[in-house]
Amino acid sequence: MTNAHPPVLGGPCPYLSVSNAAKAAEFYVKALGAKEVMRMPPDDKGRYMHIHLVINGGSLMLADVFPEHGHPLEKPAGFTLHLAVDDVDAAFNHAVKAGGEVVLPVQDMFWGDRYGQFRDPFGVLWSMGAPIKKA
Repeated sequence: MTNAHPPVLGGPCPYLSVSNAAKAAEFYVKALGAKEVMRMPPDDKGRYMHIHLVINGGSLMLADVFPEHGHPLEKPAGFTLHLAVDDVDAAFNHAVKAGGEVVLPVQDMFWGDRYGQFRDPFGVLWSMGAPIKKA
């Protein structure tokens, strides 16, 4: 980790406000193989305004909620963060063992992927997919 500002990787970069950004970062490192590339110092209440992770080649930003500045905790809704992975079964099982809650078990889908969804301990819905391997 460094105080330098690493470049944002990938296309649109999700910026999540969660109930505990430090714990969320730890979960994403453990469950998804994230690499933490930057973290600003916490405020006097131990809250983080900015943590930058790289997951699967793309950036993900995290912050604690700051209700006194117009950023209250809200239940995540209306989006899913998707990861294209090589081995969806292994990656999905790893994320669930780390604390993810299965929403849709991994299965072969009509569009040609093995695909599944889980919700992380911070309420964020994730999906994983990989092309079905031909036998």
